[in-house]
Amino acid sequence: MRIHIPHSIGTLVILGLAASAGASGAPAGHRSEPPAAPVHAQSVSTRHVVTVKGRQIHYTATAGTLILRNGKGQPTARMFYIAYREDGIRDESRRPILFAYNGGPGGASALVDFGGFGPRRIVWPHPGSNAGTRPPYRVVPNPDTLLGATDLVFIDAVGTGYSRILPAGSRKLFYGINQDASAFRAFIAQYLTRFHRWNSPKYLLGESYGTTRSAVLAAALARHGIDLNGVIMCSTVLDFPLVAFAPGNDLPYIFYLPSYAAVAWYHHRLHPEPKSLPAWIETVERFAQGPYAAALFAGSTLPPAKLRLIAQELARDTGLPARLWRKADLRIPLPVFQKELLGAEGRTVGRFDGRFSMPQLEPLLPVPGGSSAGAATSAIMGALTASFNNYLEQKLHYVSRLHYRQLDYQVNAAWQWTYEPPVESLTGLGQFYLNVAPALARAMLNDPGLHVLFNNGYFDLATPFFATLYTVRHMGLPPQVLKRIAFRYYPSGHMLYLNPNALPLLQARIGHFIRQTD
Repeated sequence: MRIHIPHSIGTLVILGLAASAGASGAPAGHRSEPPAAPVHAQSVSTRHVVTVKGRQIHYTATAGTLILRNGKGQPTARMFYIAYREDGIRDESRRPILFAYNGGPGGASALVDFGGFGPRRIVWPHPGSNAGTRPPYRVVPNPDTLLGATDLVFIDAVGTGYSRILPAGSRKLFYGINQDASAFRAFIAQYLTRFHRWNSPKYLLGESYGTTRSAVLAAALARHGIDLNGVIMCSTVLDFPLVAFAPGNDLPYIFYLPSYAAVAWYHHRLHPEPKSLPAWIETVERFAQGPYAAALFAGSTLPPAKLRLIAQELARDTGLPARLWRKADLRIPLPVFQKELLGAEGRTVGRFDGRFSMPQLEPLLPVPGGSSAGAATSAIMGALTASFNNYLEQKLHYVSRLHYRQLDYQVNAAWQWTYEPPVESLTGLGQFYLNVAPALARAMLNDPGLHVLFNNGYFDLATPFFATLYTVRHMGLPPQVLKRIAFRYYPSGHMLYLNPNALPLLQARIGHFIRQTD
């Protein structure tokens, strides 16, 4: 059933899959697109049914735009969204609403919607299998959708999806940490007004850079009197130096070690092979933050005998030979690990999901070639692009003259990474150390009812799970506030929903989190 609802609206990485070579949104697409559509766009609503845990949920899907305006009332941007609202709810103040988005910067929200949280999802390919990587792709009703627990609003950041800068706007107004959060804050406030949801329990869900956005956005919402019940983080990065391999920075080696160990375990490179992954990872974490951290701290003063002992332990934990660890002075960066783990087979493991691997095009290079899209990205992006475009037109009946940008490199390249934390920097150099965790801490202090759920994949080599734990432990929060934070781990990679065996558990835990906090 199609229901056309015209409305004129007034005011308003680096990470994720931004490294994908096969993604939509190449620079040439900016020049070839037709002129921008009128500011006052139409939304289209359709009605559907999905079954979740034996319960039929009748819902309305609305695909449309809201218009952001400056202080003079001039339109600065059009933000596209897809909303799923359960039908038949008499009092929507009792029904939670969740605003969700992906990362990049420069990534649209299609992946978190169609990937696993929306009411329909793609049947993703399994690691090591070509089935599902070529058309026609299978799209099925999603029994693990979050619609069973909350209404959903998937938002495309400005410059992604169908969201576009309008004449009174500019890149500098949207392509940056604070600017991006301000746009999302304005969108959420406008959506709550337009659809009468101000008194509903409210949640944010971000993936990858979307978690960075959520930290800054939660603080911005709290400053404007919009309290949240919860923030759901998927594959988190808040403190960027923890994942930035650079000379003199030993932190990434410590926090990546448990992820190296998990991926090595998955590929059966450990002898003997631990039976319980979670229990063994805890052992590796203790070694990483203890003897390994101390050895790295010693630097060039580490005695040779101690170096050999640490290298032997690292070999047992990662499957890489001790001689390689010794040669690398106990510091193996991610690209080297990706290439060396399955190097004997001429394969490299994926950054976004270490379960996936692909042949090395240039095996004599010391690290994988920079032109590689990555194993996980190569496996899924074709399915996402084709299936989602077909879904928009055939199921949601939303047709646009614009090109839907799954990923946009120009957004990523133009991003302004300058960020001044909401705490005083004693040196005045806080903006040069990119850590948005203080914003999340400030949000939790300003919003006493705010709870946070961190979800991380064991096989994620883009945002390592151990770094998330360290970040939270160093946010300076008192014990009573830390009780409002929970951690959950899954046998999956960066996109947690790519593992169909992990998706039901992910949905159950997020659903439980929402029920506990609404």
